[in-house]
Amino acid sequence: MTGPCACQKCICGMKIGIDIFGGDFAPEATVLGSIQAYHEMPREDKLVLIGDKEQIEAICRREGFDSSVFEIVHTTECIGMNEHPAKAFAAKPNASIAVGFGLLKAGKIDGFASAGSTGAMMVGAMYSIKSVPGIIRPVISACLPNGTPHPAVLLDVGINPDARPDVLAQYALLGSLLSREVYHVQNPRVALLNIGEEEEKGNLVTKATYAALRESTEINFVGNIEGHDLFSNTKADVIVCDGFVGNVVLKEAEAFYHLIRKRNIVDEFFEQFNFENYGGTPVLGVNSTVIIGHGVSNAKAIKNMLLLTHEVVYSGLTEKIKQSFNE
Repeated sequence: MTGPCACQKCICGMKIGIDIFGGDFAPEATVLGSIQAYHEMPREDKLVLIGDKEQIEAICRREGFDSSVFEIVHTTECIGMNEHPAKAFAAKPNASIAVGFGLLKAGKIDGFASAGSTGAMMVGAMYSIKSVPGIIRPVISACLPNGTPHPAVLLDVGINPDARPDVLAQYALLGSLLSREVYHVQNPRVALLNIGEEEEKGNLVTKATYAALRESTEINFVGNIEGHDLFSNTKADVIVCDGFVGNVVLKEAEAFYHLIRKRNIVDEFFEQFNFENYGGTPVLGVNSTVIIGHGVSNAKAIKNMLLLTHEVVYSGLTEKIKQSFNE
């Protein structure tokens, strides 16, 4: 890994790894997305494509693109979506996801992205690069359109269906750091998703979480919000919930977008519900930059997944999380 440049803000000459076998439309979509990302990334940075070299070069030749601008790490093995994540990760050390995490752990790449098995990506994150000390459970988030250039952050969206109040309190801090450092929201407002705005509303977990968030001096807690507040910027920039609730919200938002498209409604705001525009989500709370993309990602989504990986590395988010939890 290269160190910071004279500007003291970014990592220059960074390397970003991508699992070429990741996703339903791989390797076609992953290679084409990598080509698109290359055209938008700084020339001093490099994409490291992990997959079948022959297939990668064949797609590049077909597109009239010089594959030598990529660094290619050859492997023909992958972890399928239907395989047991932990068993497959252990049994297939040459699988593209396993190789990617090996490179990340060794510091040979600065970030790793895949639209492949979410379970295998979480196994790699937890057992290869591990959690930041002090983090109880890492988390993934989703962006919620709110009518502004800065989407709201919803977390968790599926990794931890059951979460204790202390875990949810950590989500609030992790979400705040993501909102501030990557989405450039100053002093992000943190809210707890609940069935009413009043402090006494909710179940035992949300009531205890409310008390913990109210006492925290590390976040800008603004109280409870309800479901009808999710897609507005009037109340919150970071929305905290357990993974069960968050996944339901995320899938409902995706379904709403498909319904809009099916009815041939064209609207700038509703287009923000298209996951392709975001590309993926970082795993928050682990010791390096790991980005998980949607399994049905097309080339555009892969491109945006790689650009998000670049932005997260550039922001220094992982180091700022480590610093925050060390303090």
